[in-house]
Amino acid sequence: MISQVLFTLILAGAVFWFASNVGKIRRNILLGREFEPGGLSSERWKTMAMVALGQSKMVTRPVAGILHFFVYAGFVIINIEVMEILIDGMFGTHRVFSGIGALYDVLIGSFEILAFMVLLACVIFLIRRNILKLKRFWMPEMTSWPRTDANLILITEILLMAAFLTMNAADSLLQDRGYEHYVIAGAFPVSSFVSAAFAGLSSESLFMIERFCWWFHIIGILAFLNYIPYSKHFHIFLAFPNTYYSNLNSKGKFNNMESVTREVKLMLDPSATPPADAAAAPARFGAKDVQDLTWKQLMDAYSCTECGRCSSVCPANQTGKLLSPRKIMMDTRDRLEEVGKGIDKNGKEYKDEKSLFDYISEEELWACTTCNACTEACPVNIDPLGIIVDLRRFLVMEESKVPAELGGMFNKIENNGAPWQFAQADRMNWPQSDS
Repeated sequence: MISQVLFTLILAGAVFWFASNVGKIRRNILLGREFEPGGLSSERWKTMAMVALGQSKMVTRPVAGILHFFVYAGFVIINIEVMEILIDGMFGTHRVFSGIGALYDVLIGSFEILAFMVLLACVIFLIRRNILKLKRFWMPEMTSWPRTDANLILITEILLMAAFLTMNAADSLLQDRGYEHYVIAGAFPVSSFVSAAFAGLSSESLFMIERFCWWFHIIGILAFLNYIPYSKHFHIFLAFPNTYYSNLNSKGKFNNMESVTREVKLMLDPSATPPADAAAAPARFGAKDVQDLTWKQLMDAYSCTECGRCSSVCPANQTGKLLSPRKIMMDTRDRLEEVGKGIDKNGKEYKDEKSLFDYISEEELWACTTCNACTEACPVNIDPLGIIVDLRRFLVMEESKVPAELGGMFNKIENNGAPWQFAQADRMNWPQSDS
């Protein structure tokens, strides 16, 4: 009874802490401007099913894609086993789902195979990151903490799967010996190999091993659950809504601010009169800080898993420019976290003197070719380009800061209606030859 009460208190505390942290992240995301996704709902469901559920963009890199699929499937399916552990922990039962009969054997056997595949995949991921040192995991923005974060997650998953298999190995031996309430249930195709090493142990020792692994496994899962909001792995929860709200427009189409379009038209025709029902001027053209971005862009930042696929295909990054689309997302998330902590400490009206430009330099922004390779490569349809363009808009329309080459082009467009130095009336003179 004491263990049941203790377990219930730990479970309640873990759920409360997780819900509190998720509430803060939700608050941070909603600091952004309104966002209208557009498009048909059926298209959005289809995109989510293909990209988030079906992992269609992960398998474009087959090795990582297949390994990630095992981890993903293991995370989703083994949660059925976690439900059983939660019920057993609260009510003092043992394998409460065993009453479903032969299907239970199939489930436990499948869980064991998945657990082993997850363990194997995580070991390979660790080797790829730390021994093979794939370039995209060692770019400048991947400082000690991002690398440590990834390793902690992988090591934790290895330990949790090892504890699960060891628990089953001891459990199966206790079942065979008819020990206390250990009813015969389940099939153990993987942990049976571990059982051979435990065969010479006493039942009391096996009981201690099984109980230790049971507590380690479930407490580890609850600790992992509460670590996720502090980690890049929050994409586990956000991948589905993030892909649902994907940009379904053609990749070359920018989402222009209506107010920006109106201002440009009025500049090109000074005699024009603004419509009486024109919307009030926005507080800011483009984006200076996270509050100027849309909530979808802020959700993008929290959805980023720092895999580096975007930066590895970025032509600016490949040619040695300062730009890394992954860093844009990491910096946006870091700034949003900083703003959120300021609100927690000082109230919702708190404003500091910093902005996104304290994290992202103008050189990074102007290095972007707007080719959309980063968005196309992202496994969960994150759009770094949208943030880059909004920050550029602020620089141009609010600060009048543009590279000299662009400044000359803008002047020619304003004066000549084209990026060249010739007036519109002379535009067709080029075919004329001196002969």
